[in-house]
Amino acid sequence: MSSAIELIVDGYARLKDRRSLEDLRMHRRRLAVDLMAWEGFDCRLSIAQVEQDIAAIEAGLETLSGPVSG
Repeated sequence: MSSAIELIVDGYARLKDRRSLEDLRMHRRRLAVDLMAWEGFDCRLSIAQVEQDIAAIEAGLETLSGPVSG
């Protein structure tokens, strides 16, 4: 079964909406940084999920033509 992020990325890729994919990737990167900054909580599982989301987004960006920024 596909995850929600994979379905979103697939939709943006089909629409060739590079900007939305890049915005989504930037949001996930900021979220990862924020989670890493938390002290007193074990955020490892959340960070791992966000990193998987970023990988899915980057895979979607690779399907579009042209260089990938970031």
